Parts: sequence; structure tokens; C-alpha cells
Amino acid sequence: MLGCTQAKITYLEMGRNQQKPDEVTALLRFYGADVEHVDRMASLAARADQGTWWAHFSGAVPQWFKTFIGLEGLAAAEFTYEPLVLPGQLQTPEYAMAMLDGNIRVPPMEAAQVVRARMARQRLTDDTNPLRFSAVLEEYVLQRMVGGPAVMRAQLEHLLVLAQRDNVDLLVMPASVAVHDGLDGDFMLLDFDEAQSIGYIEYPTGALYLQEPEQIAVYQLSAERLRAAALSASDSADLISAHISELTTMMEG
Repeated sequence: MLGCTQAKITYLEMGRNQQKPDEVTALLRFYGADVEHVDRMASLAARADQGTWWAHFSGAVPQWFKTFIGLEGLAAAEFTYEPLVLPGQLQTPEYAMAMLDGNIRVPPMEAAQVVRARMARQRLTDDTNPLRFSAVLEEYVLQRMVGGPAVMRAQLEHLLVLAQRDNVDLLVMPASVAVHDGLDGDFMLLDFDEAQSIGYIEYPTGALYLQEPEQIAVYQLSAERLRAAALSASDSADLISAHISELTTMMEG
């Protein structure tokens, strides 16, 4: 079918290899997907591989992650639920660097390049093509002392600045909400102007791409339920401000 090993086909299915348009087309036709789905996914794969701004950072980007970077760059909107750390779109360089301290997958000599690539991905303040971004963050993410009090205070202040933008919606899930739809794990949804949404679930050495309408519908419902259970945008900003005050007191004490 593809003239390659079963292992490579498995990696393509799981998002661990960058998908090429011809490979995507062959796989989906073999699986009996509808023609419109075949054409849509092949088109996205082609566009995700064009104009790769991240070519300069290629050595610092895992092969399996390049497909996501391309698709995220094409997306009009993104939803993410994060229970442990801040999403890459929200991170400051200092927070991102602290996250890589002692990381078993990123050698110390490559950390600075990985951070630069992460910053280059960010589109929230891009006035020419801003990403409509919605995130539900666990309150614990605000309390996790990544990089120490100074780094974390600057990071939280950055969140407040981003939250004031019309294209950014940041909601905090308070610790008082014990049970909610996010307990199954973190996930993302990418929405496109000219194509069906895609779900994305990442794990340490790869990722899963969800493309079936029924799958997407379940995650879209989960996203709505998470937003409904979280604090409002204004209350979330107040909670972030409260954590900033705590950090300031800690630093001055």
C-alpha cells in the first residue's frame, strides 16, 4: 500500500511521524474513508508541510510533533484543557526554560533552541493572524512553582495581559470542583475555517489525532462542560491576581 513497514504505518496513525499528503491519502483510502475526508486530511497535511517557519528549529522539534505545529499554524481556533502545566501558547520564555530543567527528552544544550521554537509558535498576539484561543486550567497550574517565585509571578502577570485580548479566553478550574470531565486527561481541539475540527492528545513520545465526527463531538461537549464548570473569565483573572499577590508577599518576606 505505502511501500513501507508496518511500524511506519503505525507511527503515521499515531502521529509519531510527519504525515505526507500521499501517505495520508493512501491510508485513508485503505480504511474506506469518505472521499471528502480523504481530500480534507490530505489538503491539511500538504498545507501543514508548506512554508515551514520552524525549519530553522527543525533539529529541536521531534519528528512526530512537526505535524501538530503545522496544523496549529493553520488553525483558526484552539481549545485546550491542561491539568498540570501551562499550554505552550501561554508560556513566557523563562517559564518554558524552567519546564525543560532536567527533562529526559531535551538535552541541556538544546533547551534554548526548544524555547525559541515554542515562542515562535505563539500566535495570540499576532495582529495579522491571531489564534482564537480558549483554555481551561486547573488551579494547581497556578500554584506549581515552576522556575521559582519570580519566574512564576512574571508568568501569571503575562496570563493577565493575554486574558485582556479579545481572542483569548482563560478560565480556571477551582480546586473546589472535585469531579469534572477533564479528569480523563488533557486534550486539544483545533478548529479550521475550511475543514473539520481535529482532536489532539499528546503523550511523551507521540500523539493521537482524532478525526471522526463522533469522536470530535464528544470532546467538543467535554470542552463546553469544562468551560461551564470553571470560574468565569473575570473570576479567573481575580484568582490569578490573588496568586500574584501571594508570590509578591513571599518574595518580599
